[in-house]
Amino acid sequence: MSPTLAVQTSPFVDYVGIAPYLLLVVGMIVVLMVLPLLLAKTTRHRVKDEAYECGLPPQGTAKQRFSVHFYMVAVLFILFDIEAVFLFPWATSVQELGPIGFSGAVVFVAVLGLGLAYAWRKRVLDWN
Repeated sequence: MSPTLAVQTSPFVDYVGIAPYLLLVVGMIVVLMVLPLLLAKTTRHRVKDEAYECGLPPQGTAKQRFSVHFYMVAVLFILFDIEAVFLFPWATSVQELGPIGFSGAVVFVAVLGLGLAYAWRKRVLDWN
């Protein structure tokens, strides 16, 4: 009996099939970015370069300052939006996760609840 040789394969061998697709995508990106630079007719005009505001003349400057409150509400929205993104897959597989998965989700929601309580106490959610 002859000994069998174990052939080691690279873990990237499975991804060789997508290489042509990846090259096509990168090529299309380059073509779609360079083509307008070569073909587009560029004309500069004062009216064309102005900011468009629903057909009305622009009011104020583009460097308008927003209240910090706006940013705090935006960050809280993102925080709780991501919470929902994490809770939906958990809710669909809660049976398979068992008590450890359930307790992990309870800790996750509790930490987010503490964050909400902190924001509420600091009056971030007031619109005054």
